[in-house]
Amino acid sequence: MTAPTGRLLLLDTASLYFRAYFGVPDSVKAPDGTPVNAVRGLLDMIARLVADHRPTRLVACWDDDWRPAFRVDAIPSYKAHRVAEERTGGDLEEIPDTLAPQVPVIAEVLKAFGIARLGAPGYEADDVIGTLVARERDKPAGQRDAIDVITGDRDLFQLVDDEAHVRVLYTVRGIKDLEVVDQARLAERYSVQTGQGYADMAVLRGDPSDGLPGVPGIGEKTAAVLVHRYGSLEGILAARDAGDKGLTATQLRRLTEAADYLRVAPGVVQVAPDAPVEKVDDRLPKTPVDPEALVALAERWGLSSSVKRVVDVLAS
Repeated sequence: MTAPTGRLLLLDTASLYFRAYFGVPDSVKAPDGTPVNAVRGLLDMIARLVADHRPTRLVACWDDDWRPAFRVDAIPSYKAHRVAEERTGGDLEEIPDTLAPQVPVIAEVLKAFGIARLGAPGYEADDVIGTLVARERDKPAGQRDAIDVITGDRDLFQLVDDEAHVRVLYTVRGIKDLEVVDQARLAERYSVQTGQGYADMAVLRGDPSDGLPGVPGIGEKTAAVLVHRYGSLEGILAARDAGDKGLTATQLRRLTEAADYLRVAPGVVQVAPDAPVEKVDDRLPKTPVDPEALVALAERWGLSSSVKRVVDVLAS
């Protein structure tokens, strides 16, 4: 296994600023009284992540569309329960009133630092992450960086790949105590051997939080057993179609009745490896690219201490 040349941190940014919003008191406000708890919390997270993991590159991955049409067209219930209201031009996610105004501030601060922020029209941050991982995997072995995906979303476990040095740092216990998810952890926790195996299990199991019904009657444990036995979702469906004796009569019936779902679900669950993500310089800056703008933002929004923490860790 060729050693990586550096380390790329991919931030599931919305996952992190939601965590920051609910983890930092809303009494943290700008001089004009506007809450900035999510901004402060995210900056402190970035400072901690850079200090702990010393990446050479970092990308704040962005949701340009949190409910993409191609997923909704395939499974209309996808994230349907998160829709607050429908307006001309698309659906709106239910975001707390005091969080929504902080998101543009986050974007401005990242720009002033020179930290890459990337989205893709019609795609989620998960797809941006999946595309950047695929691009890194496509490089010659001696030119690849190790990749850490920082997220609170288990969907991204599908990207775990020890050979390609891709792991997920899961925020279930908070940013100070991230759970390292590699193939050994997938095997220990979910009884699947690979990231793709996790995705196949997730298709079968479903995910109520994302509006994915799964195959009724097949939970996580049974899904993992089937993936292990037949190697993949494709193998499971081939066994179903062949009436394989390894499937019980009930499993065979359930898989057959869910045929329409199983035909489209993989395209919904799998993150896109080829989203139209811009190619930019994602090297972590040593100093802010626009220090004057950064100072102005820090003063306007009361972010001086958090901005200083990021500035100091970048320079160290």
